[in-house]
Amino acid sequence: MDSLFNLIFSTTFGYSVLRVTTPILFATLGAMISIKAGVVNISMEGTMLTAALTGVVISGYTGSAFAGLVGAVLIGMLLGLMLGYFALNLKTNIILAAIAINLMASGGTVFALFVISGDRGISSSISSQVLPRVSIPILENIPILGDILSNHNILTYVSLLSVFLVYVFLYKTPLGLQIRAVGENSHAAESVGISVQKVQYIALILSGAFAGFGGAYMSMGYVSRFSTDMTAGRGFIALAAEALGMGRPLGILLASLLFGAADALSNSLQRFKIPSEFVQMLPYLVTIIGLVIYAIRQKNASKRQKMEDRV
Repeated sequence: MDSLFNLIFSTTFGYSVLRVTTPILFATLGAMISIKAGVVNISMEGTMLTAALTGVVISGYTGSAFAGLVGAVLIGMLLGLMLGYFALNLKTNIILAAIAINLMASGGTVFALFVISGDRGISSSISSQVLPRVSIPILENIPILGDILSNHNILTYVSLLSVFLVYVFLYKTPLGLQIRAVGENSHAAESVGISVQKVQYIALILSGAFAGFGGAYMSMGYVSRFSTDMTAGRGFIALAAEALGMGRPLGILLASLLFGAADALSNSLQRFKIPSEFVQMLPYLVTIIGLVIYAIRQKNASKRQKMEDRV
């Protein structure tokens, strides 16, 4: 027990939490933007997986990590655009369309990797590039805090900065106001001249872009290769984090850190004599608990609203 306590309250564990939170936070921000516009993008998992492969392939063949990152973000935006076309133009059920993208990504990435490189499951023959780590001056010299916050992959800092940028975008810009207006009441937004379809397209494309960042981090920051289904449900965990964070940037950051801590703990517990099945299910168990808490909060809020309406 002492060993576990020392592990959790160590700088190494704190560093690991930020490291594994990064892809979840990117995906959660993307999910929040689409939900704010009234379109639920549950294709985050497949988009991240496709972006992870794209980043590895492009960076491997160009020798540029930046080119791989750009490619990953662009493919994420393209998948967001494709989901928008099926859901908004063709009037396909958006949930079914997103499931199709997830299934296509799961098998399609394996097939594409084999066609491109001949590798089966892991991109072992592709010399993919890795995005750089950044040491923050002054901060890195502060005891404890420097060990936790400094020397992370550059995308970790981008994800944390994105929380603030998304807040400014949604609450301080005209386009952000339009996104929120469309999500709250699309008919009212349309009555004042806002193009609902255009705004929802933009939201889905931005959602795909954030998923692209998350996928690029998975294969070019978290590890330096692509492997089959390497996102391991993080796209779905992001949807739970968005719900638990109540669609607010700060709440989303805290919820993402919670799920990241559960993921980091599951990685750290592997050194103890704990059944591997329990260790592997820990992040998903926390996800279920988070959704239960969210459901209880929503139920209580609904009850309070009914009581206020009666009064």
